[in-house]
Amino acid sequence: MTVLTIRDLTLRIAGRALLESADLVVDPGRKVGLVGRNGAGKSTLLKAITGEIQPDGGEIRFATRARMGHVAQEAPGGPESLLETVLAADTERAALLAEAEHHPDGLRMAEIHERLIAISADSAPSRAATILAGLGFDAAAQARPTTEFSGGWRMRVALARVLFLEPDLLLLDEPTNHLDLEATMWLEGWLQRFSGAAIVVSHDRGLLERCVDAIAHLDRGKLTLYPGAFDNFVRVRTERQAQQAAQNEKLAAERAHIQSFVDRFRAKATKARQAQSRIKALERMPAIESVVEDHVTRFAFPEPAELAPPVLSISSGSIGYDRRVVLKGLDLRLDQDDRIALLGANGNGKSTLAKLFAGRLPLMGGSQFRSPKLKVGYFAQHQTDELDLEGTPLSHMQAAMPKATVTQCRAQLARFGLDVERATTKISACSGGEKARLLLALCTREAPQLLILDEPTNHLDIDARDALVKALADYNGAVILISHDPHLVELVADRLWLVGDGRVASFDGDLDDYRAMLGGGNRRGARGEPGTSAKQNDRRGKAESRQALAPLRERAKQIEAQMAKLQDEASAIDTALADPRLYAGNKTDLINRATTRRAVIARILPTLETEWLELQEKLEAA
Repeated sequence: MTVLTIRDLTLRIAGRALLESADLVVDPGRKVGLVGRNGAGKSTLLKAITGEIQPDGGEIRFATRARMGHVAQEAPGGPESLLETVLAADTERAALLAEAEHHPDGLRMAEIHERLIAISADSAPSRAATILAGLGFDAAAQARPTTEFSGGWRMRVALARVLFLEPDLLLLDEPTNHLDLEATMWLEGWLQRFSGAAIVVSHDRGLLERCVDAIAHLDRGKLTLYPGAFDNFVRVRTERQAQQAAQNEKLAAERAHIQSFVDRFRAKATKARQAQSRIKALERMPAIESVVEDHVTRFAFPEPAELAPPVLSISSGSIGYDRRVVLKGLDLRLDQDDRIALLGANGNGKSTLAKLFAGRLPLMGGSQFRSPKLKVGYFAQHQTDELDLEGTPLSHMQAAMPKATVTQCRAQLARFGLDVERATTKISACSGGEKARLLLALCTREAPQLLILDEPTNHLDIDARDALVKALADYNGAVILISHDPHLVELVADRLWLVGDGRVASFDGDLDDYRAMLGGGNRRGARGEPGTSAKQNDRRGKAESRQALAPLRERAKQIEAQMAKLQDEASAIDTALADPRLYAGNKTDLINRATTRRAVIARILPTLETEWLELQEKLEAA
């Protein structure tokens, strides 16, 4: 028996087909990751499953008595405590308890208590409290009214309500967007233990790799199911595309051969019958299936100038708000080659520390050294709320770069995939991913030596997240990263700092050690005593590799500048030599010098290009 069956489903929005003739079967206990580019229709499909919208064709069937759970769009609110709000999600339990208080019939009371025992009503408060704790709410917070919390925290409560129900089919749409790293790790563990079926829309590769056993890929109106986790999906899909391309090439060659015969002998009486036979063979051959290559997403950070170390240091520092100290005893140093991820639950001071590094928050005590030439790029997710909805990415960039030309502003936007069309789209019509790209373009416009990224991936799809990782690998500045995405942390960070209990301390383990510490199975101690691991050594190796490649990058940069200068000079000489006025007077000496210099440039440029290509091959191989 299946929990969910989708047959021949068609979905359209404003006349545009998002899904055509789609099939999907979800068995009990199966967890499916639903992936696809932004705008492909993933959230729309979930809405069709929940009944929020009606399909344009096909059917969606649930198993009899199957319970479905999904996070509502509206965050819960009201005077009830968080614990009461979560418990109220189980409407059957709430109704039975209310009836038990007022029902005089002894027989009915027995039935009520029997049912309450069957649904484990007595253990419900402890289960609800455990889920809330995993999502970042301590005992004191659980007793506070829901209305006292911000929208992001209330969305966690909405998620807690759904998890508490433990439905037969769980629908989750980007469940980690409102979570910190610690809550994300907890959710991964919960999903791994969950016995029901689930469909999870996510751009978090770590979650898709560790928590699902199949991937449903929504692409260009088609829904294709791949068994296994995300890495297997990538491998199988790549192999299929390669096989299809090879088959198309073989089919095209066969078609060309037959067509050549037809073209040569169609008009000859002796070969007319054979030509007609081959025309029919052409008609019977299968059409060449189009292999539509995915657009490759690329990000590129401007090259920062090199500064002497340290670029920033703090001694005996303390920071906070309104005379309330949040972090104290800060003895920290940043060099330009540092890649540091900040660990710690929301509210422990990670964003406060980021604001200090960004120069947006002064020290309350202690001393600070900051290189006078240090430029800082600061990305904070809340900045999307500060964008002018009537403006465009181009207008925002022009306001941020008043001395730049329109071409230069467009070039900076293009570094992050905001092409000509998207650069002039109103912010109100931009997707969350496009707004995030704009913020990345804005915060890197001055080629900063220090880049602070506070939850940069919330609205980026998987391809854009991969592009961000690759761009950071090529970036020659320091990075401070705050992210709920373990995959991003593992690939980017060389060092981990633990922010908690009013302090900042180096964590010498890796994320697996941190998971163990959060789960009570700490292998290194609560403060992260020194130790080594394969991932830790890998982080060190990446840092050393980046340092070793720095001279190659610098030389490539010098060659690029030299080539650009020579090409400009050659263009100027060509323009001068093409001017008839140059030959009007006695300018033989000037003409000879110009032609000689042009010949020298023609010899130098290929040599520089060869060296540049060799450097690029070495950098790409590394």
